[in-house]
Amino acid sequence: MKIKLKDAADFVGGIVIGNPELEITNIAKIEEAKEGDLTFLYLPAYEKYLATTKASAVIISPNFKKTRTDLSYIEVQNPQVAFQKIITTFLKPELKLKGIDSSAFIHPTAKIGENVAIGKNVVISENCEIGKNTYIYHNTVIMENVKIGTNTLIYPNVTIRENCVIGNNVIIHSNTCIGSDGFGYVLNEKNEYEKIPQIGNVVIEDDVEIGSNVSIDRAAFGSTLIKRGVKIDNLVQVAHNVIIGEHTAIAAQAGISGSTKIGKHCMIAGQSGFVGHIEIADGTIIGAQAGVSKSIKKAGKYRGSPAEEMSTQLRLEAHIRNLPTYLERIKKLEEKIAFLENKIFELTEKKGN
Repeated sequence: MKIKLKDAADFVGGIVIGNPELEITNIAKIEEAKEGDLTFLYLPAYEKYLATTKASAVIISPNFKKTRTDLSYIEVQNPQVAFQKIITTFLKPELKLKGIDSSAFIHPTAKIGENVAIGKNVVISENCEIGKNTYIYHNTVIMENVKIGTNTLIYPNVTIRENCVIGNNVIIHSNTCIGSDGFGYVLNEKNEYEKIPQIGNVVIEDDVEIGSNVSIDRAAFGSTLIKRGVKIDNLVQVAHNVIIGEHTAIAAQAGISGSTKIGKHCMIAGQSGFVGHIEIADGTIIGAQAGVSKSIKKAGKYRGSPAEEMSTQLRLEAHIRNLPTYLERIKKLEEKIAFLENKIFELTEKKGN
């Protein structure tokens, strides 16, 4: 990468403060940057590194003071977005997988689009359709009747089971399984579990990214649906017949039980869990380790287990933390009440005499 600071600033609509002819050769975190690097500052917690960073230039918001005159700056309203645009454009990783490896098995009935790259030991089963400009890395298994769109990237050891549909511009990271059986059983007359066949599929729409070690279960009937623009972190479980709305983001170790509907533009923090058959309103934010036990019909911020609206839950948490203090106060009040009751009893006895 080589780019002049003024060109980077023009690209993100920023203003150069310093040397516009400065040549940038790399991008790095502010605390690790070296000479020639471009970095960014958008969180107050990282402002302390501005005094010591060895970067040559910093993308910075107008809110931060440009205290060092030996640095150049690109001033923008949103440094994080600007930094992302520069990385995406100038440092996009090159995909080195080329062609179709001889060890790959492609069923004769499969349809492979133009410029598709397929790695070692990949299996593509009968009647699959793979769109153009798609990259499928090593040891991936694609079972019968799967349809994959264009410009999709599938990393090693992914399994996509029968009849699933993957859209365009999708990224699926290593060791993820799309279309595993849903957790469906019924107790028979002997009180033994019998499996309910899971005969649906998974549909993943365009522009979705799915992390590593994610399991998205196929529907019992119909489709488990991951809508356009959804981002799913590592180690997430999505159960059968779940629907996740457009542009919702789900952090690591979250679990969503069967037939739950998550709205669009939601943010779900790590280790949160959802019971089945509930609905979450569009634009809802769920805090880390929340336990969502009922539908949320009004968008807002929720946390705790069971999850409550954030301001309510924070008040409850404050009271829980103060329970030892409350206990002492209650003991003292009980002692005072007992003392007053004794006094009243004594006065009543005297008056009776």
